[in-house]
Amino acid sequence: MPRYIALLRAVNVGGTGIIKMEDLRGYFAMPGFSNIVTYIQSGNVLFDSKETDKALLVEKIEKKLLKSVGKKVDVILRSLEEMTEIVKKDPFKKQRTDKDKYYVVFLNAIPDKELAKQLEALSNDVDSFKIVNDNLYWLTRPYNGATIIKGSFFDKKLKVLFTNRNWNTVNKVLEL
Repeated sequence: MPRYIALLRAVNVGGTGIIKMEDLRGYFAMPGFSNIVTYIQSGNVLFDSKETDKALLVEKIEKKLLKSVGKKVDVILRSLEEMTEIVKKDPFKKQRTDKDKYYVVFLNAIPDKELAKQLEALSNDVDSFKIVNDNLYWLTRPYNGATIIKGSFFDKKLKVLFTNRNWNTVNKVLEL
C-alpha cells in the first residue's frame, strides 16, 4: 500500500493556522487512510492509502480540513518514494556546510520553465536555487548577508503554491 506525506501549508507558523497535531491525526482518520502519523507542529502527516490518484487524495484532504478547521488549508502531497528521490537528488550535497540553512520548497505543480529559469538565475552568494520537477532546493547562507526571501516570494516568482521544510524535517519524515 502506498505511503504518502501530506505537507500542509501555513500550519502553526508564527502563531497562525494553529492545528493541534492530535486533532490533525484525527482529521486524517477517514475511510481509505491508515497508519497515520504526524511529525512536529508544522503540518506533516504521513499515511497509507490504496488510492494512487494524488489529486483525488489532495482534494479529499483539503475538503476534510475545510470542514474540520473552518478554513482552507492547502495540501501538497508526496509519496514516500518521491520523498526518497528528493533526498537522493540533492543538488547542493557537496556545497552545503553546517552553517548553511537548507530547505526543500514543495511546489503544487511543475513551474513554467521560463519562470524556473528566472528564479534559478537569482542565485547569489547568499541564496542558491535549483528546481527539479515540482521541488525547489533552496540553500541559504545567512551568515554572508541577508536573504532576499520574504513571505510569498516563491508564489510570486513561480506562480504556484508552495510549502517548505528544512532539510532535517525532510529526512526525518523518511524515518517515520
